[in-house]
Amino acid sequence: MSWDRDTPLFITAAAGTEVALKAELRDLGLSGAKGARGGVRVRGGLEAITRVCYRSRIAVRVLIEIADFPCGDERALDKGVGALPWDRWLTPEHTLAVRATSRASRLDHTGFVAQRTKDAIVDAQRRVCGFRSSVDKKDPDLGVVVRIDRDRATVSLDASGASLHRRGWRLEDGPAPLKETLAAAALRISGWDRERPLVDPLCGAGTLPIEAELWARGVPAQRAERRFGFERWADHDEDAAARAARERASGAARAKEDGPSCRGSDADPQIVEVAAANAERAGSRATFSVADLRDVELEEGAHVIANPPYGERLDATDVWAPLDAAVTRWWSRGHPVSLLLPDDAPRLGPDSEAPLRHALFNGALRCHLVTWGKPTKD
Repeated sequence: MSWDRDTPLFITAAAGTEVALKAELRDLGLSGAKGARGGVRVRGGLEAITRVCYRSRIAVRVLIEIADFPCGDERALDKGVGALPWDRWLTPEHTLAVRATSRASRLDHTGFVAQRTKDAIVDAQRRVCGFRSSVDKKDPDLGVVVRIDRDRATVSLDASGASLHRRGWRLEDGPAPLKETLAAAALRISGWDRERPLVDPLCGAGTLPIEAELWARGVPAQRAERRFGFERWADHDEDAAARAARERASGAARAKEDGPSCRGSDADPQIVEVAAANAERAGSRATFSVADLRDVELEEGAHVIANPPYGERLDATDVWAPLDAAVTRWWSRGHPVSLLLPDDAPRLGPDSEAPLRHALFNGALRCHLVTWGKPTKD
């Protein structure tokens, strides 16, 4: 595999988390990252690709950009896609899937763009091999992404495979679960310094305390046995496998034995059991207990962070009044408090302080991470 250090990569992330992803990539040793719509652009070779896939807690996908060309109609798309060396990554024995997006372009039907791209790829295979790859939309060996923006196409290979928010430990969810990648971004944006105790008094399935505890100790985001998309391509030879294995081993070796206290609580005993089981599968030392929001007490210096119940699937009407009182109480005692709140949430917290607000999207729902107090900046 000949991906060199100058290979253009687009690391996708949830809207609003790009600044957190840039900071994380800096921590991972990737310099020169530039924020973009829906992610971050950076350059790097096989080691960088492996590092982001294995260790990034915020990245959703790692896309390797292999072509960029004018694309005003289907003929330009066919020509641009068909000219690429698909036999480098794909044999007829490998499966294939294509995703497409379009913005402000004449080719605006994404289903048509995906179909046309797939046809151009398999037509090129037939010319060379006489037969073609099958399509597997659920678990392809090679994922191809086509983005058309203002009549210009970018063709990328999905190096990550399945979405990186899937850590492999959350087999059970509470209602309206928070994705791991968004939880990780919220933790970084909140200003939590990875040294203070962290408390989530509305923990649900436990995603925030689990992600916090693992992040603080430098544990890689993915399981060691996870196989990423690029490891299934035709050009992933013995040399590439050895280089990727060394990068994984280096990341795992950086994990620390000890970290700060990270704990969560919830009034629902069944949800607390789910959170504890998730933590055990994740290898996290986060702890969980049953407690009503009104009764949660904090250790000295603790940072509170929570994703209160809201949205169409949850009735949040009973949580706002006690949460408002709790935020004011904790803030008055010197504890930073960060809440992921929908835009239509009522005003919470002390009247005497204007909180910091950072716009995010929880799925399709526009939210803000709202922080009272003066946490340490990353």
